[in-house]
Amino acid sequence: MTCRQGVGLALISMAGVVASAGAVEKQWLEASPAKLPRWYGFNLLEKFQKAANKPFVEEDFRLISELGFNFVRLPMDYRCWIVEGDWRRFHEGTLKEIDQAVAWGETYGIHVSLNFHRAPGYTVASPKEERDLWTDPEAQEVCALHWGTFARRYKGIPSSRLSFNLMNEPSTIDGATYAAVVKRLAEAIHREDPQRLILCDGLQWGSKPCLELLPLGVAQATRGYSPFYITHYKASWVKGTDTLPVPTWPRVTIPGTLYGPAKPEYGGALRLDGPFAEACRLRLRVGIVSKAATLVISADGAEILRRAFVCGPGEGEWKKAEFKEQWNLYQNVYDLDVEVQIPAGAKRLELANVEGDWLQLTELGISPRRDGAAEATLPLDTSWGKKPGAVRFEPAGQGGRFTGGTAEDREWLRQTAIVPWQEAEAKGIGVMVGEWGAFNKTPHDVVLRWGEDCLRNWQAAGCGWALWSFRGSFGILDSGRTDVAYEDFRGHKLDRRFLELLQRYAK
Repeated sequence: MTCRQGVGLALISMAGVVASAGAVEKQWLEASPAKLPRWYGFNLLEKFQKAANKPFVEEDFRLISELGFNFVRLPMDYRCWIVEGDWRRFHEGTLKEIDQAVAWGETYGIHVSLNFHRAPGYTVASPKEERDLWTDPEAQEVCALHWGTFARRYKGIPSSRLSFNLMNEPSTIDGATYAAVVKRLAEAIHREDPQRLILCDGLQWGSKPCLELLPLGVAQATRGYSPFYITHYKASWVKGTDTLPVPTWPRVTIPGTLYGPAKPEYGGALRLDGPFAEACRLRLRVGIVSKAATLVISADGAEILRRAFVCGPGEGEWKKAEFKEQWNLYQNVYDLDVEVQIPAGAKRLELANVEGDWLQLTELGISPRRDGAAEATLPLDTSWGKKPGAVRFEPAGQGGRFTGGTAEDREWLRQTAIVPWQEAEAKGIGVMVGEWGAFNKTPHDVVLRWGEDCLRNWQAAGCGWALWSFRGSFGILDSGRTDVAYEDFRGHKLDRRFLELLQRYAK
């Protein structure tokens, strides 16, 4: 059946009667496309996927409010509210569940932002949509129908209480294509409700501002998932994260993907400067290898190791064989340590891929060849398309340390993830962080140190934020971490240290 105009608004009005009795002292923050307030809160995932479609939970809204937060984002899969797979027919009962969430936002003084995590014709999740929102006129028409329906349903609710976040993390499209689709969706919304606040995630999975959207009068949302090796360490849904070294923060790093002669634009050797006064052991962790590669290590120009890696099907020294049909080759996950002795007196090591496609080095370690010596480790950046760099090893204490390279710390986060968005805001684009957080396999102390640096930067920039989940693997409740002393709290396991960190910056 189709939705009925005004049903949601009626629910909101009833919620307002409850709120007026003094249950919650509400401070609605004014919001505009050019300037968003400092909201702070969580994503609630009840309708994140069709397979797990459930009603939202009032207790979540109550607790979020009691704990001092004022924002929820509802990432949703449009298939939750269509009838028997027909994307033009809407299930009224499911829409009422969304109405109820909006009403609870009013009751508990929480801004609600509705998001299509899976929109008609577009998703970053699996399986892919059969139609393509960016090129298919019918998909665009249907997506506009959905957003227009929500706009009509909630017409009159102030944008201080409700916003529309059109779609989740556009990935590989250009700004002009994105802006053309956003224009059509925004027009459908504003025909029904001219005042509705619209947010659009930035380009490149939300990481880059889209200036082409500026004429459309929409705000934008970025992400707090940098660096990815911290936020998605051992995340089962992201290829290759199970081979990364244990995250640290802050850290020194250099690019660790070695490209063969066929990719000269990325080529070159990874350089490790000494001098190495005594003989040392060099350990390299090999991650993913594409097709074939030959690793050569030289000390002051003299070859000390040559090691070929040839990928293929079945079992081998790799942990997993993965055939890539689009390139007709294997890219195998090795997760394998290779060791070689550095001769005493060596001044410079060079690590190169002299033939083949490419291979990832995810970590290197150096330890003096004597009893009791500690290994100094350096995690390597496996991002695509970065030329290998140089780093220096300096003996210190029982082991040593690495200097040079790129220092990833709070200032690095500010320069790479904050400054571009401040520049966009100066042009008239309201900005917030729609998602951030770290998966529960990242060490808790690392999450807290990195998280505080993120929060300090956003506070200084006047930027609001929403942790990816309230309950669950990124959240403060029932996160399933093995290195947290949880506190029993209202039937949940509370990560008190993480909560208190968030509360310090929810002001």
